[in-house]
Amino acid sequence: MVAEALTEDAATELAKGFKALGDPARLRLLSLIAARAGGEVCVCELTDAFTLTGPTISHHLRVLREAGLVGCERRGTWVYYWVVPAQLAALSQLLDVSTVAAGAGR
Repeated sequence: MVAEALTEDAATELAKGFKALGDPARLRLLSLIAARAGGEVCVCELTDAFTLTGPTISHHLRVLREAGLVGCERRGTWVYYWVVPAQLAALSQLLDVSTVAAGAGR
């Protein structure tokens, strides 16, 4: 949990990440990228995991990128994606209740 209340700007930035994760396809895309050995995955491997069209997957990846949750790099024909740990940590910190004092969250 955070030690103090979020500023308006911080809340706006974190909300972008939570909003991006509010879609099942984007949540699954993020989990596929994060679970990948080596830390990155080719978009060609992501599209095979879905029944969605390529343009729809590209849209979802763009939303994740704009929210700062994933980074990418074009290599030849393909684009490779990886998670951005700092952004995920910021979202996680807000949800972490392990630091809440006992009894405070009744």
